[in-house]
Amino acid sequence: MLMKEPTSEMVEEWKAIYVKYKAKLYPNKKTALEIIEYLKQKYTLTEQAKEELKRVVVDNVIINKCYSNKLPNSKMPVAKVFYVENMGLGKRLYEKQDDVFKENKIIVGVELETAFFMVEGSSMLWDELFAFRGLDEGDLNNFYLVAEYITCLKKFDMLDSVLAQAK
Repeated sequence: MLMKEPTSEMVEEWKAIYVKYKAKLYPNKKTALEIIEYLKQKYTLTEQAKEELKRVVVDNVIINKCYSNKLPNSKMPVAKVFYVENMGLGKRLYEKQDDVFKENKIIVGVELETAFFMVEGSSMLWDELFAFRGLDEGDLNNFYLVAEYITCLKKFDMLDSVLAQAK
């Protein structure tokens, strides 16, 4: 999860990662329902019905062309939002929270049409979900997304298995 202003050195590193791995990857993006099922199997979640929380997810899809372009024709974004509870495996996420998120609830929003997700309160969970979700064909043409994906795969020791599936 990018949490600071990118530098030119970071951009050059992303481009180098892209060049190294682009040809070794394939479209493998999971659906929104697969992301939600993954979360439910791993963490204790409480679904949130608050419209203002769902609106944040929907607005992110609508406002950002890179996400809104992935909406099927005439479909409106639909969001599900969850709190990750501070128990079971979720406890580790709370223990490892970045200082900027300390004492805040971990919130996950998933848009059902595009598989866009957002996480507030845990960069670790964002990285985990990014590695799990994978990339679509369009994402594979974006050097930043490929570099971020590779970084997240390495962080969770998933790179070798993803590359093996590509063969």
